[in-house]
Amino acid sequence: MTDMTGAERHFRALESLYASAPVNALFESRLEIPGEGRSRITFPVTEASYHAAGAAHGTIYFKMLDDAAFYAANTLVTDRFLLTTSFNLHFTKPVRAGEVVAEGHWVSGRKRVFVAEARLVDADGDEIGRGTGTFMRSRIALSGLPGYRVKEQD
Repeated sequence: MTDMTGAERHFRALESLYASAPVNALFESRLEIPGEGRSRITFPVTEASYHAAGAAHGTIYFKMLDDAAFYAANTLVTDRFLLTTSFNLHFTKPVRAGEVVAEGHWVSGRKRVFVAEARLVDADGDEIGRGTGTFMRSRIALSGLPGYRVKEQD
């Protein structure tokens, strides 16, 4: 871990922060940050997330799209936690089961307000949803959040 750049340490700490969020105990998922302005969340869709008509409820679409866009944007901010101020969501296809990937990428903004997009792709490679979010810097220091840390390897 000692050979990591500052950016890589920030990315790993954001991944740790995501994993530490209590809400993620309800939604099995894993965040990867491959580089600045990008994120990838992998998660299974199972019957536990279905609405009454037997497909994934929009809650799972929103959560994963918002998280992917949020973390893509927060890769550009090393001192503060961002907050979602708005999110526009489009459902393009229902999904019933299987692994889904939320791919997030930063679009614009580098000071106070950031715009990022995300899309959901099912196991067949089809887009099932997309969204655009606006995020702003909060007063919450990343360094003060217990989950924001780089795990040391054995």
